[in-house]
Amino acid sequence: MEIWPIVVYFFLTLAIVVGMMAVSYVLGQRHRERATGAPYEAGIVSEGSAQVRFSAKFYLTAMFFVIFDLESIFIYAWAVSASTLGWSGYIEMVVFIVILVATLIYLWRMGGLDWAPKSRRRQP
Repeated sequence: MEIWPIVVYFFLTLAIVVGMMAVSYVLGQRHRERATGAPYEAGIVSEGSAQVRFSAKFYLTAMFFVIFDLESIFIYAWAVSASTLGWSGYIEMVVFIVILVATLIYLWRMGGLDWAPKSRRRQP
């Protein structure tokens, strides 16, 4: 097993990264004004601390989106090749969708999708 191509690739990559950083340091602009170090996001001057606590609901919603979005890509890939997969592929996709729906029902029943405070929710 010859490892020299990997070693050459590693050192070439390292040389490119070091070269880019060196050129940026030599040719880059240097600003020492007070406003340069101030955080500025989307045209709005920030107020308050960056250490604000967010509810876990934001993160749960982001995870749900990624999970269900990724699963929709799997369903699309199955739909493209459905004719070549036959009945076994169809049954596997039905099982996959059933698990997906069961997960969604579980999240809904556990309150993972509820955003309203408990006082504003309708009582069954």
